[in-house]
Amino acid sequence: MTAPLTPPHQPSPNDPWQTPQTGPVPAHPYHGTEGHEGAHPDDPDLRTDLRDGAVVLVAVAVAGVALGLLWLWLAPRVPLISDGKAVFLRDTEGEEAMGADGTFALLALAFGAVSAAVLFLLRRRGGITLVVALAVGGLLGSLLAWGVGTWLGPTDDVVAHAREVGKGVVFDAPLELNAHGALLAWPVAAMVVHLALTALFGPRDVEPEWDAYGPKDGSQSGPQHGPQAGPWHGPQSGPQAGPRHGPQSGPQSGPRHGA
Repeated sequence: MTAPLTPPHQPSPNDPWQTPQTGPVPAHPYHGTEGHEGAHPDDPDLRTDLRDGAVVLVAVAVAGVALGLLWLWLAPRVPLISDGKAVFLRDTEGEEAMGADGTFALLALAFGAVSAAVLFLLRRRGGITLVVALAVGGLLGSLLAWGVGTWLGPTDDVVAHAREVGKGVVFDAPLELNAHGALLAWPVAAMVVHLALTALFGPRDVEPEWDAYGPKDGSQSGPQHGPQAGPWHGPQSGPQAGPRHGPQSGPQSGPRHGA
């Protein structure tokens, strides 16, 4: 009779010398699709951010009406006079025109700082949607203020105004914004102030405490590659090492005892 064969070697799952398995590899929990949240239009957080951004944009733009009224009230007037044939500046060395541009720029800077502070107090968490809405709303508010100030100010028909007031009578020139770069004062100030407030007083993510072996809470800091840690049993290229117990098919080794 033949002795039964030794059962084939069953490698340990923790064997570091084991040949890697071929075929599809299961997805790692850190690289799966469950941990990635896409910006889907049906996402409730995205809808909330878009709604809040629209409210911020409209509110900041409407505040441009107040800026236009303040500019109309505080801007210096440019005096004109007519001799019946032409219209002249009463003071040829006056700086009232530059004063109107400076007044608009200073008011726009103040409105930008105030709007950024109010937004930060209401929504300390912030977000790219709110910041973009703040900047775009500031630009629209500046354009609206420019239109309100020139529309409610003195008429731009200087000749008709001179004929109306008569010869030798001083009247105000139309309110104009010659420095168009002042339109950017509001959005730039809002962005700078909001960034500074977020950097100084914004919420911060709590970082885990680390020791010599990693985070103290036991969470993994990233994906682990390679074989899992476990007891090492040494290289095994064939059947398990050690004495074989079982029936042998050949003659036994050792001293022979005859009859």
